[in-house]
Order: sequence, then structure tokens, then C-alpha cells
Amino acid sequence: MLERLFGTHATNLERSLDRTTQRQSLLALNLANVNTPNYKRRDVDFGIILTEIESGPNLTIARNRLRGGVQQYNGDVRVDGNSVNMEQEVAAMAETELRYEALADMTRRYFSGLRDVIREGR
Repeated sequence: MLERLFGTHATNLERSLDRTTQRQSLLALNLANVNTPNYKRRDVDFGIILTEIESGPNLTIARNRLRGGVQQYNGDVRVDGNSVNMEQEVAAMAETELRYEALADMTRRYFSGLRDVIREGR
């Protein structure tokens, strides 16, 4: 619906905000399970997805990962089998919060610009 009214830019902003919200939820889940034995850290890695999209040949794979996107990391595992690093999670949450604020500001400016264009037409 938004795409028909406002073009693909509004849809891209919406998807980006959704993806950022999804990542923040996963990071919070990781923190909540920091002491759960055998819990594996989950995340959405924007960097890998963007690199794959730009590379071209793996475009279909990259699009599928962009739709699902949740990855389980086995990285550094503690003795209890848990792979959550509290410092890493808090840093990732701060980064994601900044990303969300920037996207929200871009969205606000986009719709503010549309509103200004509409008002000038009166």
C-alpha cells in the first residue's frame, strides 16, 4: 500500500526500521539468556547481507537471507555451551539504537518533505 502511494523509498525505510527492530529484539533475547546453558547467540548481520547484495551472483541467496535474516552464531562458546558475550551484546544494542534513530529521522524528513510539497500545491 505504501509503495503505491509513496514509491519504493518509503517501503525501504519501513523495511529498514522493521529489520532494526527485529535485531534489537534478538539482542535483548540474547541478553536475557546470557546465563542459559547451551543457548546460542542470534543476530541479524546487516554487513554480510549488504556485501552479498552488492556482489551480484548471489543476489537470490542474499534476498532470501534479507527476508529471514536471523542467524545463529556458535562463535566463542563458554564451558556451559552458551555463546553470548554481554559486552558484545550491549555494544550491538547501542549501534542498533543509533541506526534506528537515524532511520527514524530519515523517515521523518521524507514525510515532512512530502507534506511541504503538498502544502505548496494549495
